[in-house]
Amino acid sequence: MAIGRDKSFFTFDLQKVIDELGCDALLAHLQKMLLIRNLEIRGEAAYQNGKVGGFYHSYIGQEAIQTGCVAAAGDQHWYTTTYRCHALALLLGATPNEIMAELFGKETGNAKGRGGSMHLFTDRLLGGLAIVGGQVPIATGAAFSIKYQKQKGMASFCFLGEGAVAQGAFHESLNLASLWNLPAIYVIENNHWGMGTAANRAIAVDPIADHLSKSYDMRSIRVDGMDFFACYAAFKEALAVVLKTSRPILIEADTQRFRGHSISDPGQYRSKEELRWAMERDPIALMKTVLILHNMLTEEEFRKMDLEQRDKVLAAVSFAEASPWPSTVSLEEGVMAP
Repeated sequence: MAIGRDKSFFTFDLQKVIDELGCDALLAHLQKMLLIRNLEIRGEAAYQNGKVGGFYHSYIGQEAIQTGCVAAAGDQHWYTTTYRCHALALLLGATPNEIMAELFGKETGNAKGRGGSMHLFTDRLLGGLAIVGGQVPIATGAAFSIKYQKQKGMASFCFLGEGAVAQGAFHESLNLASLWNLPAIYVIENNHWGMGTAANRAIAVDPIADHLSKSYDMRSIRVDGMDFFACYAAFKEALAVVLKTSRPILIEADTQRFRGHSISDPGQYRSKEELRWAMERDPIALMKTVLILHNMLTEEEFRKMDLEQRDKVLAAVSFAEASPWPSTVSLEEGVMAP
């Protein structure tokens, strides 16, 4: 069973997932979640100290979703996501150094300091997108490209918040994906707050994926987004179905962000009790507990792993601070395609 309270969540065999992945891989995935967590903590601090400009959208609390997805699917597919893009960039090969330097706006950054927090890219990540819902048509185009070029074994993964569900581009994209039988996996990371508006005040249906998938004749999965094991199993099943049928799937990952919409948002619309309950279901703590119970990890080993990831991120902060600012001579490079 999944580590969750809702009986409508995707169910799976926990022992089967543990046996399939094995101890080494599970520890590696926990390490990735800790790297994400530590990078976000230090990035937030840098933003609050005025070293990061613009906005900063933290992924803390949601780490299990994208970590579970990439663990199940691998990095050979196309991926798109929102402005909350630091985690997926890390998972798809961006280094802590280049991400932190990008946050600082430095020449050594992921986009040479031009993109900032909301616009990270990798070879398989088509970008963090700042426009709400703007990534959904791009992901749909990637799925069309896969089908048009007859690329076997590939799919297009699109991550979005529940707030983007109200955008017209979301519905247009799902309609075309279903009409054209595209290998697309749309993932609603439902953290229940579109900026400061509760999901039940903004989206007319609940559960979201269950209702909307019927409108577009596609399968849906609702998964406990705080549970790495559940996410891994759900994404593995979803990808297998998409690759077999070349039909799109809509996934709703029920999750909680531990911060405001951005770090400049105090989150006063959420009660202390709600936040306390959410943080009791910390995906890293849940995964750690399972691994300890299965004799794959000890508290001391966990603390050591956490410190190693912290040190890696602190080194990235030092790298970013020591890196040069972009030269004014090169500011127009890359603005227009040749």
